[in-house]
Amino acid sequence: MLCFLRGMAFVPFLLVTWSSAAFIISYVVAVLSGHVNPFLPYISDTGATPPESGIFGFMISFSAFLGAATMYTRYKIVEKQNQTCYFSTPVFNLVSLVLGLVGCIGMGIVANFQELAVPVVHDGGALLAFICGVIYTLLQSVISYKSCPQWNSLSTCHIRMAISAVSCAAVIPMIACASLISITKLEWNPREKDYVYHVVSAVCEWTVAFGFIFYFLTFIQDFQSVTLRISTEISGDI
Repeated sequence: MLCFLRGMAFVPFLLVTWSSAAFIISYVVAVLSGHVNPFLPYISDTGATPPESGIFGFMISFSAFLGAATMYTRYKIVEKQNQTCYFSTPVFNLVSLVLGLVGCIGMGIVANFQELAVPVVHDGGALLAFICGVIYTLLQSVISYKSCPQWNSLSTCHIRMAISAVSCAAVIPMIACASLISITKLEWNPREKDYVYHVVSAVCEWTVAFGFIFYFLTFIQDFQSVTLRISTEISGDI
């Protein structure tokens, strides 16, 4: 049986595949429509104008929902593991969840407020998504090490920390270079003064985005042993 069909593994698997498809489809449609330069547009550039803006908005909004579902399930898994064999304070796990959910809210803002229409709101949502997302991966990596070797293999811990470190290293120049760009535009000329800043920030943005995707890919094995049970109780007289 395929690994993503076991337990709750389909949740992170769907998050990874859906988010990857969202980035790729929006990019292809934007390039074919002639709205962006094929070479290193910002992710948001590929969802700034119709028809790709509708695709981008819908798919990223659903990605935010899937991300929240994955993070909450991960929170409950760690909570149960910690009850079985104490390895970390529960507050650490809770803080990680809250930051992750704030990042998902940022994703929702990015999806529904296009960068050319409301750039201040869009950029604020992007900052929330990237900064909170990176911190979430770092905290989850620390939790993974604390729960090793009973609940995680050492190799999985190393992979998660490596992805977190790369994402953390990329998000700093991404923000710094983006803040130095004086104008928001979709098409860039290599001779323009801010072009280098654009290229660096765009490379870092794509690095961080796919860093998140690969990070959640490592959750699939953990979710295979988890089942979802919905209980309904009716109280009072009928």
